[in-house]
Amino acid sequence: MKPFATRATPTACVVRRLAVAVLLLAACTPSTSPERPADVAASGSTAPAASTPEAAELAPDAERRFPPAPAVPAGTLADTTVDLLDAVFGSLESTLDTAAIRELGASGDSRVAWLLVDLLRFLPSGPNRDAAVRSFERLTDTSVDSGDPWTVATDRLIAWDLPAPPGYVGWKRQLYELVEPGWAPFFSDPGADIDWRLVAWGGVPIDDRPLDAVGAPCPQGCIPALDDPAVTDADGGSWYPDHFVVFGVVVGGEARAYPKNIMEVHEMVNDTVGGRRIGMPYCTLCGSAQAYLTDVVVDDVDLAGTGSYELRTTGLLSRSNKVMYEFHTTSAFDTFTGEAVTGPLHDAGVVLEQISVVTSRWGDWKREYPDTTIVARDGGIGREYPEDPLRGRDDRGPIFPIGDVDPRLPVQEQVVGVVTPEGAAVAFPVQAARAAIDAGEVVALDGVRLQATAGGLTATLDDGTAVTSHQAFWFAWSQFYSDTRLWSAALEQ
Repeated sequence: MKPFATRATPTACVVRRLAVAVLLLAACTPSTSPERPADVAASGSTAPAASTPEAAELAPDAERRFPPAPAVPAGTLADTTVDLLDAVFGSLESTLDTAAIRELGASGDSRVAWLLVDLLRFLPSGPNRDAAVRSFERLTDTSVDSGDPWTVATDRLIAWDLPAPPGYVGWKRQLYELVEPGWAPFFSDPGADIDWRLVAWGGVPIDDRPLDAVGAPCPQGCIPALDDPAVTDADGGSWYPDHFVVFGVVVGGEARAYPKNIMEVHEMVNDTVGGRRIGMPYCTLCGSAQAYLTDVVVDDVDLAGTGSYELRTTGLLSRSNKVMYEFHTTSAFDTFTGEAVTGPLHDAGVVLEQISVVTSRWGDWKREYPDTTIVARDGGIGREYPEDPLRGRDDRGPIFPIGDVDPRLPVQEQVVGVVTPEGAAVAFPVQAARAAIDAGEVVALDGVRLQATAGGLTATLDDGTAVTSHQAFWFAWSQFYSDTRLWSAALEQ
C-alpha cells in the first residue's frame, strides 16, 4: 500500500452542508478536534465535529496485534449489495437508511467493510453508528468491543490490507464531497495515484482561502497556512525560550528558524529564504517537518503569475500522514515524498525537491548560526501562540489509524531518515545516534554518516557531500520506506 498523506478546533456544531448537519453531525457537541491545537478556538473558527479518535489500541512501544483477516471474495459485488450501498450513500441528503446499513452486514462481502468505516468516521453515537459497527463485526468476524469503533475498525482493515470493493471510490466520493466540496478535484481525477482506502478526514475542511487572506482565520475552521511570516534577528527572537524546539533550514547561506509552537498551529509555511521559495509542511501526527523548493515549476501550468507553487492543507489524512495540495492547480501531494498524486502537477510528473530540516533547540541553533532569523512572535499576523498548543496530544501514541507497523522500533520513536542518491533508505534512531556521536563514535550506515549540527542531526555521504535528511516518527518513515535499513549501536558496520 502506498500512503500519501491535517486542523482547527471545533467550538460548536456548524452547518457545513445542510444534509451533513442533519444526518451525520446532528448529535455533535462542542469539542476539540484531536488533530488540531486547542488554541485555535480563540480565532473564532469553527468546524463540524464527529466521532473522536482515541489513542491506538496498544501503547506506543507495544507490539500491535490484530485478529486474523476475514476471507475476501473475488469479482464484482452482488447486485443486491450494490443496491444496498446505493441506498445508504444515496440517502445521505435525506434520511440515512439504517436498515440498509444493517443489511450490508449480511452481504457476506468483507470488502464492504471499507465503506462502513468511512461512514463511521462521521457518524455520531446512535442507531446508525451501532448498525455500522454491528455490520462491520459480522462481515469481518471480529468484535469491536473497546476504544473508538472507527479507529479500531480502520486499524484492522489497514493491517489486513483488505481489498476495497469494486466501485469503492464512487461511494466514498459521495460522502466526502458532501462534507467538503473542496475535495472534489481530488476524487474526480481518474488518474490519481492514491490508495483511497487510506484516506480519511482529519477533522477540518480544506484551506482554500484566497492568497491575499494573510492572517485571516478559516471561516469553517481549516488549518491556515502561514505565508511569508515576519521574521526577526536572533536577538529579536529572545521571546522564544532557548530550550524550545525549532525547525531550522539553511538555503543559499541564509539560516532561518521556525518555532515549533507556531508550526503546530499552522502546519504549513510558504516563505522565501536565501532567495528561494520554499514550502514547509509540518505533520504533527507523524512528527515530521519537511521543506521543499517550490520555485522550480513546470511549463503550461497556471500559477496566477506567482512563479511558484503554494502549498496548503487539505484537511485529509492518509494513514495518519498529512495530505497537502498546491493551491493554484488543486493538485494533491504525497507530503512525505513531495510527489504530486492528483491534478495537473501529477500529470506533469512533478516531484518537489526536498531540502534538509534540522530539529534543534533555539539556543543551539542560534549559537551555530548567529546571523539566523526566526519567525516573529506574532507570525507577522498579530496573533498569540501558546507555548504548547498540542498539550501532550500524542503522548499515548497515534490517535489516527495506522495499521500494522515495523516492529523494530516503537511507533513514535524519532528517527532521522535519509534516501541516498541511489534510492536506498536508511534511518537512525535519534537518541541512540546522538549518544553515540557524543561519545565520539562514528554513526554511519550504507554510505551515509550522521553528525551533530546546531544541536540537531544532519547527514552526509561518505565523500562529505551533504544529503537531505529530516526527522519523523518511526511509524511514518517506515510506512513509506518499508525496506529501510535501520542503524543501531550494536550493528556491525
